[in-house]
Amino acid sequence: MSHGLLQDRVVVVTGGSSGNGRAIALAAAAQGARAVVVADVVSEPREGGRPTHEVIGGDSLFVSCDVSQPDSIEAAVAAADPFGGVDVLVNNAGIVGPASRVVEMDPADFDQVLAVNLRGTFLGCRAAGRRMAERGSGSIVNVASIAGILGSRSSAAYSASKAGILLMTSTLAFELGSAGVRVNSVLPGIIETHMTTVDRTLATDAYAATVAKVPLGRLGTPDDIANAVVYLASTLAGYVTGSSLVVDGGLIATVP
Repeated sequence: MSHGLLQDRVVVVTGGSSGNGRAIALAAAAQGARAVVVADVVSEPREGGRPTHEVIGGDSLFVSCDVSQPDSIEAAVAAADPFGGVDVLVNNAGIVGPASRVVEMDPADFDQVLAVNLRGTFLGCRAAGRRMAERGSGSIVNVASIAGILGSRSSAAYSASKAGILLMTSTLAFELGSAGVRVNSVLPGIIETHMTTVDRTLATDAYAATVAKVPLGRLGTPDDIANAVVYLASTLAGYVTGSSLVVDGGLIATVP
């Protein structure tokens, strides 16, 4: 395999079966990762095609993982041990939850979104951070959202969870920096995945209006997010930690 930005790294990607996570896992492999652990609640990509770990081949594998459960995420991170241990963790798993105004929101829905998005990121950082600190190196990339900066209508739980990830990222960068571990986050804008185009955000009649708001004139793709993650995980970002990289085509630049 030719030399790449993640050459010989062992990478764990949560939510790696579809959307941004699938693109991140494939990009890690393309950039020379020695092994890629795809952790998700389901192995089949919702958009169709072969499971991510089968497309990668080699030393990649799928691990069933509910990131909201400590034992489950610990097992996913430990799956990297036979390959030499986790070098890169990408906390990508996340859900949007039902659209609801705060005053009408079911507390159970709020709890579920935070359990997956925020608690899941915490548990992943906890499991991988300990191992990386003991070894004296490693990179954690947390996938947040511009909704954690701007807020998002009828998505209080989602926005709160993503805002929490941003502060957790900066805190962990401070806590783990002396151990040689970098922690950063990527903030996607509106990305064309199954979750946005089918499940919730982009109904057909709103698509053109949404695109028109983006200065670069298009929505993002999972590959756009994967490229940002690869950069932050690689030695190119060797002096970058505690940072939040916005990948939104300039969308937040249009907000007064």
